[in-house]
Amino acid sequence: MKERLPRREQDLRAYARGTQLRLIFGGLVIVVVVGNGLIWLIYGAGAVRMAMICTSIGLAPGLLIIGWLLLMEWIVNRARDE
Repeated sequence: MKERLPRREQDLRAYARGTQLRLIFGGLVIVVVVGNGLIWLIYGAGAVRMAMICTSIGLAPGLLIIGWLLLMEWIVNRARDE
């Protein structure tokens, strides 16, 4: 009979956070690759350049907010450790 190894403690919050990040990143990759691929097939290279510019401008506020939240989290964690 196979010997069962003891289960390690699992941090479910870290697992959920990692899963959410992978889902968001995968969704963005699909939107950019498939969306811009379809734009390229239908409208050509010039339209893809404009679509990339629009996508970048559209994602900028979200990235700025995420960056700001990560900075605040880092400051709070650093203050707690002192």
